[in-house]
Amino acid sequence: MKPLNTLTRQFALVCATWMCLAGTVVAADISASMGKSKSVSKKTMGKPVRRATLARKQAPVQSRLARAEVPTKPSVGQLAGLHEQHDELHLKSSAVLVMDQDTKEVLFRKNEQVVLPIASLTKLMTGVLISEAQLSLDEPITITQDDIDTEKGSHSRLSVGTELSRGELLHLALMSSENRAAHALGRTYPGGLARFVGLMNQKAAAIGMRDTSYVEPTGLSSNNRSSAKDLATLVNYAHGDPTLRALSTSPGYQVAVGRKVLQYRNTNRLVKDPDWDIGLQKTGYITEAGQCLVMQTKIAGRKLIMVFLDSAGKLSRIADAERVRHWLESSVPLSAKTSPVVSMLPGNDQGALRIN
Repeated sequence: MKPLNTLTRQFALVCATWMCLAGTVVAADISASMGKSKSVSKKTMGKPVRRATLARKQAPVQSRLARAEVPTKPSVGQLAGLHEQHDELHLKSSAVLVMDQDTKEVLFRKNEQVVLPIASLTKLMTGVLISEAQLSLDEPITITQDDIDTEKGSHSRLSVGTELSRGELLHLALMSSENRAAHALGRTYPGGLARFVGLMNQKAAAIGMRDTSYVEPTGLSSNNRSSAKDLATLVNYAHGDPTLRALSTSPGYQVAVGRKVLQYRNTNRLVKDPDWDIGLQKTGYITEAGQCLVMQTKIAGRKLIMVFLDSAGKLSRIADAERVRHWLESSVPLSAKTSPVVSMLPGNDQGALRIN
């Protein structure tokens, strides 16, 4: 029989060994959960290596959760408290207008006169000017350093030196919201970019967009601002142009750039949805504007114009459009009696509210 002190030393040695192994596993778990990629040698770990590997597989989920908890920069509408207001359809957009295109009857309204950043909805006015100028759509235009986004640092697949026709750039700007394409269209307009922006504002005033202002042709600047009411006017006007209708609703388009063929798709997934009949559309997003969407569409045999501004969440503008469509389809007949007129900040008889 071994002496007691010998057994004690052996027992202590075993305990110390297991504590060391356990500590190494815990350290590996913590390292993996924090996204570290340091490897642990099998010689040191032995069988517990499997636990460390499992921890590393779980790490991306934990990292994603950690990133999701980091608050994003609020939009102008959020800062103004518009997202705290609720409507009968539980829409996530803070400014909405749905109207009959033919009769101009308003079927749904929510903060429709509040002036907010409009992001790439700007490109719809850019398209109006280019189309109405009747410039050659076959004329080649080269992307230059001036077309690079210094406002938001956004990415583009149209590198400096890329040459496309004016028609191709217009297609990409309207369909897939290509920023360099839109900027190049304004830059190469007769008289230059400053004149183009001036004409954008003149056109807005001419068609009755009283609360709209543009400072550039892409929408990257948060100083491009309008209201849902004004944008409904723009959609109605732009819908009369067959070129804008065709290009904005094109599901996809490809262009040859050097030896490569670039495939683009529409930023509005609803254009490929058989449940929707869309005649004109444009999406938009920058942080200050939130998710935006305008459309001309037909629901239950009735031509409608829809405007959704400052929606929270990547897919919420689409969900809002779906909610409105289901609500309208269930309202038979479609009339003012069955249409809630949600009049939130400001009221119908008040002027536009500008938020800084």
